[in-house]
Amino acid sequence: MLKWALVFFIVSLIAGVFGFTGIAAGAAVVARLLFYIAVVLFLLFLVLGVFAVKAVK
Repeated sequence: MLKWALVFFIVSLIAGVFGFTGIAAGAAVVARLLFYIAVVLFLLFLVLGVFAVKAVK
């Protein structure tokens, strides 16, 4: 998911350089959304992993 966020971020930068501000803004919103989803999933799996290790011990 972070890979797609990076792709959309790069698309946003390139579109911004060439003056396509609408496309740049849209790609930036998608990149930001994917990044936040990836962070939330990372934290969720981190907490679940900690509880799973404690349950096994």
